Amino acid sequence: MKLHTREWGDGDRLAVLIHGIIADSRCWWRVGPALATLGYRVIAVDLPGHGESPRAETYTPELLASSVVESVPASPELAIGHSLGGLTLGLAVERLRPARAIYSDPAFRLPLLPDGTAVTEQMAAAKDLTAEQIAAVQPGFSPEEVALEVEMTKLWDPATALSLSSVSGKDFTPPLAVPSLVQVADPSFLVPPEYQQELRGMGFEVRVVAGAGHTIHRHLFDPFITGLDGWL
Repeated sequence: MKLHTREWGDGDRLAVLIHGIIADSRCWWRVGPALATLGYRVIAVDLPGHGESPRAETYTPELLASSVVESVPASPELAIGHSLGGLTLGLAVERLRPARAIYSDPAFRLPLLPDGTAVTEQMAAAKDLTAEQIAAVQPGFSPEEVALEVEMTKLWDPATALSLSSVSGKDFTPPLAVPSLVQVADPSFLVPPEYQQELRGMGFEVRVVAGAGHTIHRHLFDPFITGLDGWL
């Protein structure tokens, strides 16, 4: 599936950005320009069922990964994936072959709730959240981020969340195919401390951004950028 993309900059180095569930390429509105000032040409995708990209009958992790590979140039200097975008990047990394991969609070292991249901099933209800409800759920969001979340949600197909229910509880931890950083929220419901240690044992560098919510680049932009020191 060919995806809609958004670009910043015209540098000699290429960076690819992959957003998380509900969001789209607009969520990188500060990250894209920041990377452009560092000499990157930045391409951010809208994953299937998000933003202006096509819809599908069902959304599998492999569909997301193969669509990214089809839609951006191979062998970028840098690839960053957040949450579901981290899972997607992990599945695509051996085909995309970035020089460096950054996984921001990645959903390598989509959790099950105590009652055995998938957390993604609850996410489908987010389609109907108002700006006031989003601000309550995301207290770290600025008014600009709340307004953006409302706009992105309008273009989001909640079937993406329902489709992922069948793979919740599975392990999508990627191979260490390229030098890779896992950036973690504080605390992280997706990458808890014991999993952080497991990733370090596999050769990933793991860095925790103190006080950050799950969407680190939107909650704490400056710490997000400084937390990538040496990787950009």
